[in-house]
Amino acid sequence: MFYNFLYPLKDKFSAFNLFSYITFRAAMAAITAMIISFFIGPLIIKILRKNQIGETIRDDGPKSHQSKKGTPTMGGIIILFSVLLPTLLWADLSNVYILLILFATLWMSGIGFIDDYLKVVKKFKKGLIARYKMIGQIIAGLIVGSTIYFLPQFSEFNTIVSIPFLKNMYIDLGIFYIPFVVFVITGTSNAVNLTDGLDGLAAGLMGIAALSLALISYVSGRIDFSNYLNTIYLEGSGELTVFCLALTGGLLGFLWYNSKPAQVFMGDIGSLGMGGAIGTLAILLRKEILFALLGGVFVVEALSVMIQVSYFKYTKKRTGEGKRIFKMAPLHHHYELNGMPEEKIVIRFWIVGILLALLSLSSFKVL
Repeated sequence: MFYNFLYPLKDKFSAFNLFSYITFRAAMAAITAMIISFFIGPLIIKILRKNQIGETIRDDGPKSHQSKKGTPTMGGIIILFSVLLPTLLWADLSNVYILLILFATLWMSGIGFIDDYLKVVKKFKKGLIARYKMIGQIIAGLIVGSTIYFLPQFSEFNTIVSIPFLKNMYIDLGIFYIPFVVFVITGTSNAVNLTDGLDGLAAGLMGIAALSLALISYVSGRIDFSNYLNTIYLEGSGELTVFCLALTGGLLGFLWYNSKPAQVFMGDIGSLGMGGAIGTLAILLRKEILFALLGGVFVVEALSVMIQVSYFKYTKKRTGEGKRIFKMAPLHHHYELNGMPEEKIVIRFWIVGILLALLSLSSFKVL
C-alpha cells in the first residue's frame, strides 16, 4: 500500500524513493509484524480465554500434556494479522506473486479456522471432517497451480521444477505440474499441522524456513544474483521477500507467547494457514524439491505418522495384533515418552532445522 501510493511521488519527495528498495520494505514489514503481534497478542489471548476457547488434550497422549488442557488455542489469528497487515502496508499489491501468496494464506487459514471452530467452539471431537479439509486443500492447490500454468507472467517456467545441487537441472512436468502443486500444498500444510505438538516447535521451525525463503526470494528476484548463484531468475519474485520477513516477524512475535510454558497455541488456523503459505512460497520460487530438505523436520514428522499407521495396520492384518515402531507418533512424542524434556526436544529440532536451512542455502552455485 505504501509502495503503491507513495513511491509514485518520489519525484516530488525524494525520501519516498526508499520504497523502491525491497530490503527496506522487507525489514519494515518484519518490524511491523513483531509490533503488531506484541500489541494484539495479549488482547487476543484475553478474548480466547474469556470465551473459554481452550485446547483439548488427547487422553492417550503424554501425561505431561494434561497440564496444558484449557490453554487458549486459535492463536494463529495473531500470526495471521501480523503477516497480512505488514504485507498489505509494505508490499507491491499489484505484484502477482504477492496476490497468490495472500490468497493461499487466507484460504488455508480459513480451512484451519473452520476446523478449530468446529473442534473447540462447537465441540465436534474431530473438527472439520478430514475429506472436507482435504477438498479445501486440493482446491487451493488447483487454483495456485492453474494460475501458474495459464498466466502469461509465468510462461517461461510455468511447468518447471528445479533440482537442487545440480547446475541448470530442471524437470518439465507439463500439465502434471498442477497436481504436483496440489501435492506440495496439501503435504506441507498437513506436515506443519502434525509438527505443531510442543510449545514453540512449529512456530520456530516455520520461522527458520521463512527466513531462508526470504533470502531465496530476494536472490531469485535479482538477475545479477540469480545468474551468479546459478538459480532461476523469476522477475517480480523478489517482492515475496516482504511477505517472508513479515511471516518471520509474525512468528517471532507469536513465539513470545507460545514458548514454554505456552500462553496460547496456534491451532489449525496457524499450522494449516502458515504451512500452506510456506508450501506456496516454495512453489512460487521453484524450490519445491529443495523444500523437502529445507523443511526436513516437517517431512520426517509426517513420515513418522505414515510409517506408524502403515506398520500398525500391516501387523494387525498379519498377526491380529497391531504393533508400533515408535512409542507414539509424530516423532516428537516418541522422544517425550522416552523421557526427553519438552524444551530439549524443541531446541534440538530447531538446531536440526537451522542445519538443514544452511545446507539448503549451500545448494546455490554448487557447480
